[in-house]
Amino acid sequence: MITAEMVKQLRERTGAGMMDCKKALSETNGDMDKAIEFLREKGLATAAKKAGRIAAEGIVDSYIHGNGRIGVLLEVNIETDFAAKNEDFRAFVKDIAMQIAAAKPEYIRREDVPAEVVEKEKEILKAQALNEGKPEKIVEKMVEGRIDKFYKEICLLEQPFIKDPDKTVQQLLTEKIATIGENINIRRFARFEKGEGLTKKEENFAEEVAKQIGG
Repeated sequence: MITAEMVKQLRERTGAGMMDCKKALSETNGDMDKAIEFLREKGLATAAKKAGRIAAEGIVDSYIHGNGRIGVLLEVNIETDFAAKNEDFRAFVKDIAMQIAAAKPEYIRREDVPAEVVEKEKEILKAQALNEGKPEKIVEKMVEGRIDKFYKEICLLEQPFIKDPDKTVQQLLTEKIATIGENINIRRFARFEKGEGLTKKEENFAEEVAKQIGG
């Protein structure tokens, strides 16, 4: 049986992500040394260590979907200009832009979500749980579970990757850091959807006809 403590130990020893550590232990039947070897072969054991390095190069890319209906502008940084020209890196950036277009994240990571937004959502979730008739003593636990789901919906790195829903965008990012060998940082994005936020003017057909007759 793979325990949380085993996953924690492997993560501390390798710097790999939690889900990668769990998979490594599962694949090696809980053997710590073999799990470390497994992660090194996959290039994941050093990915987390690269995450602290400064990524000041990179590209600004765009993605337009549906004949101009949705547009995304995205900046992704990497350590060197040479790596910024890497085809694998550019394909990754394009995939992230497509992810933003399709999944409509509002923030990159949960730390970016303003505290007031989180508190407001918690209030709404608490009211919903109480209206469902749930006992108040378990409402708090329910809210924590639902707020976690809320983060996974609005935070880019926590969303399931559209091309492979079995992994998150964070896991995809970790894999790319390991493969390319440089730190990568999704810095900022803007998503535009045609007509979003606009109230379309609806004319009363009868009034329109009356105006035309009167004119």
